[in-house]
Amino acid sequence: MVRERRVSTGKRLVGSVVSDKMDKTVVVRVERMARHPRYGKVLRRVKKYKAHDEGNVCRIGDLVRIVESRPLSREKRWVVEEILKRTEAGTVTGVGQ
Repeated sequence: MVRERRVSTGKRLVGSVVSDKMDKTVVVRVERMARHPRYGKVLRRVKKYKAHDEGNVCRIGDLVRIVESRPLSREKRWVVEEILKRTEAGTVTGVGQ
């Protein structure tokens, strides 16, 4: 019996990994731009998501795409789909601020 991987139709977000200290889990920081409702100024909004990383391959500073999935734990509802950009060892700057 061959299992085919289903293509998820859930939301997809792009963000940077800010923590990889948990087993098979990474914390991804996603930034979005939002306009203030009254004053119109463009603001940077940040939210952190816990995402499943099956092979523990993501490192701090990596740019990753995460996709929405079924609940995997109390806080984990996202899965790392792919690593878009790797960070070289020792060159992490400005992450988690």
